Amino acid sequence: MGNDMEMSGQTALVTGATAGIGRAVAVQLAQEGAEVVVHGRDARRGDEVVAGIETAGGRARFVEADLTDTAEVLRLATEAGEVDILVNNAGVYKFLPTSRMTDELFDLHMGLNTRAPYLLVRELAPGMVARGHGSVVNVGTLAASVATQGTGMYAASKAALEQLTRVWAAEYADKGIRVNAVAPGPVRTPGTDAMEAATLKSIAHTTALGRVAEPEEVAEAVAFLASDRASYITGEVLEVAGGRPGIG
Repeated sequence: MGNDMEMSGQTALVTGATAGIGRAVAVQLAQEGAEVVVHGRDARRGDEVVAGIETAGGRARFVEADLTDTAEVLRLATEAGEVDILVNNAGVYKFLPTSRMTDELFDLHMGLNTRAPYLLVRELAPGMVARGHGSVVNVGTLAASVATQGTGMYAASKAALEQLTRVWAAEYADKGIRVNAVAPGPVRTPGTDAMEAATLKSIAHTTALGRVAEPEEVAEAVAFLASDRASYITGEVLEVAGGRPGIG
């Protein structure tokens, strides 16, 4: 477990925590002492994450919810209880040109990537205000600030989340709540593991460091922003993207 357990006594809700970045964040926060509410849609995977955290000496529980359904989001907020740290990680990405983006996919991206975090902040922030402290970390994307063909709806929904990050930071700054975001670049996931080596290599070369990130590297940034180590940071979007290569 973490050396100082500085998040001991705090409860963290991590959405989309059964795989990838979300799973790594849940594990990291538990290592730092937080009791983690692991959210996802797959109970089997959720139970595996909880079991792994508990085996390492941490505390966690799983709550299943479909974040595209407003009633389900509100239920998640209720079941999570008094949340001190909220990590809005759950998201969807479907890369298509605008001509092929359907109304249903538009609604899916805005619903899961933008509306669900909005609802969770709306529901959970009052409790943080009442207790005088809280931290929200939203998981955005480098695609929100770097235009790439085909990322339209994904990038737009995450750009909205990044702007909400700044707005919420201003709204809650005098109430003891900090709100920040991370903007990951390419990250190793089950999806990238299935890619051809040449494709993965071309993605890696879009970064100055010349490689994709491990989920744990993004989780470290999330944990930092969520913790009191970042006590004087709010309203920031931190790129965790391996740097941008120079021209020439």
